[in-house]
Amino acid sequence: MVRGLVNKLVSRSLNVAGKWQQQQLRRLNIHEYQGAELMSKYGINVPKGVAVGSIEEVRKTIQDVFPKENELVVKSQILAGGRGLGTFKSGLKGGVHIVKTDQVEELAGKMLGQILVTKQTGPQGKVVSKVYLCEKMSLVNEMYFAITLDRTSAGPIIIGCRKGGTSIEDLAEKFPDMIVKVPIDVFQGITDEDAAKVVDGLAPKVADRNASIEQVKKLYKLFCECDCTLLEINPIAETSDNQLVAADAKLNFDDNAAFRQKHIFALRDATQEDPREVAAAKADLNYIGLDGEIGCMVNGAGLAMATMDIIKLHGGTPANFLDVGGNASESQVVEAFKILTADDKVKAILVNIFGGIMKCDIIASGIVNAAKEVSLKVPVVVRLEGTNVDQGKRILKESGMALITAEDLDDAAEKAVKASGTC
Repeated sequence: MVRGLVNKLVSRSLNVAGKWQQQQLRRLNIHEYQGAELMSKYGINVPKGVAVGSIEEVRKTIQDVFPKENELVVKSQILAGGRGLGTFKSGLKGGVHIVKTDQVEELAGKMLGQILVTKQTGPQGKVVSKVYLCEKMSLVNEMYFAITLDRTSAGPIIIGCRKGGTSIEDLAEKFPDMIVKVPIDVFQGITDEDAAKVVDGLAPKVADRNASIEQVKKLYKLFCECDCTLLEINPIAETSDNQLVAADAKLNFDDNAAFRQKHIFALRDATQEDPREVAAAKADLNYIGLDGEIGCMVNGAGLAMATMDIIKLHGGTPANFLDVGGNASESQVVEAFKILTADDKVKAILVNIFGGIMKCDIIASGIVNAAKEVSLKVPVVVRLEGTNVDQGKRILKESGMALITAEDLDDAAEKAVKASGTC
């Protein structure tokens, strides 16, 4: 679990001053209806649909956009997969329904403002603030399509499967021979031959082959021009009028491209994100919330990962990944403590600082001020080493705070686990 976080959390990039700095990769996620709108701008076939956030908007949309439709697809909008098989905490089964038009208002009312739990949300679920009303299309065949970044080929790769509508993990297990992978030369771009391999792998039954090839090329163009890290359509489907249609839309974007994709990053829905991560991003801290009981504040991604591993080794579980970076200010340290103490699951906090650029006395002052400001109610274990370590230890000692000091990382982890009461 811990090692697998590395790819999610941290990358390295060269800034304009020529210095290496750590950057967090959150990979912006947008709602399905937003992805469909973006696809439509690139000439990709998508169902006609409108996102609504109130019953009044539901009525108006049916009247203005779908006056002749007998049935509509009602899709709850949260930033998580598995909505169709999800369950609302109210008891309603399924976050996606096909219903008669005269039943849409009632169903939307049962979804809006309610919490939907899926296999990707965790037991806490996510609040449905909008539902996506779509035309019901006559689908004759469902397939799987995705473009992502591939380490092996060092570029984009297109993945397709002639069966779709369920998770790619299940498809890969049940139909491994049906999955086609087409790596794309990032310098050459997608060729007609590449797109044809994808279409032949999808094996459409009725859709025009040449038109389908053009759809694949347009999807790749969107992927590149919008700095996507993932473009997934499940299902990509054939309709009775022989078209290839993106019946779903999941898009992620590289946060390092935010400066040139302002219109896309303006779509970010912070209400769907972990509020701790939102607060951390505002304070320019690298933070990912986990489910453990020991809060961690460390400087440096590698040291943070090692700290989490050693906590596990001693029988504890990390509550987060929190890297304050190499040049955090005292105010950032205070903000970091606020985020850690706001988590009710945290039973102890471990501060592990190896001072290089990040000076130990700055961290120590931040710890003392944070303790005074947030009224710490959990034990805090502090291990300091490096630049200005003696000054830092003196600040902690003279603070009068009941802080637990440690000589090395192993000692710190052992004391933090003990203080948390988990062992």
